[in-house]
Amino acid sequence: MWDRLLVDCRVATMAGSPGDPLGVIENAAIGIQDGRIVRVGPRTELAGHRAREVMPLGGAWVTPGLIDCHTHLIFGGTRADEHAMRRAGATYEEIAEAGGGIASTVKRTRDASECELLASAAMRVDSLMKGGVTTIEIKSGYGLDIEGELRLLRCAKALAASEAVRVVPTLLALHALPADWKDRRIGYVSMMVDELIPAAAEAGLAEAVDAFCEGIAFTADEVERLFKAAQAHGLRVKLHAEQLSNRNGAALAAKYKALSADHLEHLDEAGAQAMAKAGTVAVLLPGAFYALQEKRKPPVQMLRDHGIAMAVATDCNPGTSPLLSPTLAMNMACTLFGLTPEEALAGMTFNAARALGLEHEIGTIAVGKAADLCVWRVESLAELGYWIGLPGPERRIYAGEDS
Repeated sequence: MWDRLLVDCRVATMAGSPGDPLGVIENAAIGIQDGRIVRVGPRTELAGHRAREVMPLGGAWVTPGLIDCHTHLIFGGTRADEHAMRRAGATYEEIAEAGGGIASTVKRTRDASECELLASAAMRVDSLMKGGVTTIEIKSGYGLDIEGELRLLRCAKALAASEAVRVVPTLLALHALPADWKDRRIGYVSMMVDELIPAAAEAGLAEAVDAFCEGIAFTADEVERLFKAAQAHGLRVKLHAEQLSNRNGAALAAKYKALSADHLEHLDEAGAQAMAKAGTVAVLLPGAFYALQEKRKPPVQMLRDHGIAMAVATDCNPGTSPLLSPTLAMNMACTLFGLTPEEALAGMTFNAARALGLEHEIGTIAVGKAADLCVWRVESLAELGYWIGLPGPERRIYAGEDS
């Protein structure tokens, strides 16, 4: 006997074919046992199966739980003052040079207690969960020293234990150069490469390593040192690449078989070719594009032409993407970047799972996968990328249970 049987629903498995990218099953049923999907198909095929709970859904749509594959949501304070500066015309670089930006958040994060960090992060997690998110990637990056970064990874682990959501921790080891290391750049990179990565790997606190490859951050050579160390310690890599300029970060990420290259507004043909060959996912972050009032969009058609999977994420962070709605991220991906509604939904389900290396566990509704699901009271799934500020699903199911 199964634990649950969802019936009278329309299912978008997200495991379809080119002619049916959503993998739609009309008048469907989903069997759940021990937090996993044991059957999915037309209701008539599952009619003889018994379950402890049969849940009629009244014709609602069911999708995989949404996956937010790029966030920085553990931090102290906010940067609402920078929002005002940006509205007055200050650029991202000017704010950073004036002591704002990442440095401002680092100070407030260091000043906050672990309890304060967890309490504020839990509020943001709750907002994302209400929007339908069942898996969240959380990056460190606001510690900028060994203990500070490990502390943030421990906080991410604590959130995973306390909230009904899967948390994927990523060590953002090279995010910004602290002011007191300005004249000791090589030493700082060496510390993060030679000391932080081994410490995080030994403690089992991270599943991947990330960096910010940009003119105001770290060079491709510095990132390559980091990637070599990460892979030597059994950690996958990903990269903030080509956001403000082209630093050949996407090609570097592809060289090391990165799970993803993220932002990509300045991606070129060579970078796209390298990503396609490596199977590196392009993570599009329309919240940052919107908040920074950028003009140059990611080359979506180039990504399509090369067959590069496109994921969509909130990039939730205090400075450049204070975005707490996954459905708004999908709407922005459609309206600002030109994704189709189907591409946007794939971007927060199957392709987001690929960007985390978890496509065998989540991202589609298939036998053996985790029973992470969203029930939507909409006429068409195109509405998920249509409404501006859609509150979230009618029902969110995590590991087979309502949450």
